[in-house]
This record gives sequence, structure tokens and C-alpha cells, in this order.
Amino acid sequence: MPLPLFLGKVAAGFPSPADDDIQKTLDLNELLIKKPAATFFVRAQGESMLGAGIHPNDILVVDRSLEPVAGKIVICALNGELTVKRLARENGQWQLKADNPAYADIALHEAFELVIWGVVTTVIHAV
Repeated sequence: MPLPLFLGKVAAGFPSPADDDIQKTLDLNELLIKKPAATFFVRAQGESMLGAGIHPNDILVVDRSLEPVAGKIVICALNGELTVKRLARENGQWQLKADNPAYADIALHEAFELVIWGVVTTVIHAV
């Protein structure tokens, strides 16, 4: 459902006069979902990704068509358990890294069963 997108921007510092001019309409599906057939939503649990702005109960928009490369945040099944972590490669070793120093990173090796479900593209959370 397209909703109005106002021309003016909201000041995060000092207030500015409101601008009632509507620039265009904004469809959140258009903004958040690039490939509908490859996109799904999942709710975050836990605090291991707080540094990436992912909080408990946030909704993650995940695109299965994107390549899971180092530096991207991915949803994966690790030994049958779903997790969200940042994919990293350090010293030739693939890792799933937490964005919270209170949580340990996971160095991946052949003994792990890993299936990457997709790359997180957007985080939706209430303020």
C-alpha cells in the first residue's frame, strides 16, 4: 500500500519548519524487497548482533539471491540451529562473528553442518 512521502526532511538536530509538499508515494515493499521470490522475513532473538543494530524481536529482511560474502550479515543453520551472524574470513579461516563482544565468534570447520539461508538486507525495529 503506497503511503505519502513528504518532500521535507525531519531534522535530527534543531527543529525546522514542516513542509507539507508530498514528493511522491512510497511503497515499503518497493523500498525493502528487491526480489520478492527470493525474500523472506525472520524475527531476531538474543543480543549477539547488537553492534550491527539488530535487537531482540527485530524483523530481518533476508534475500536468498544475494551472495553471502565476507562482511555480510547472514541467516544460517549451523548444525540445525538458526543463527544470525556476520560472515568473515580471517587468516584463511571462515567465521561467523557476533557484533557484541559478550559473545564468542564461531570458527567454521568441516565438522560443522552449515547452510546459509540468505543475506540480511534490512532490520526493522520499533523505537
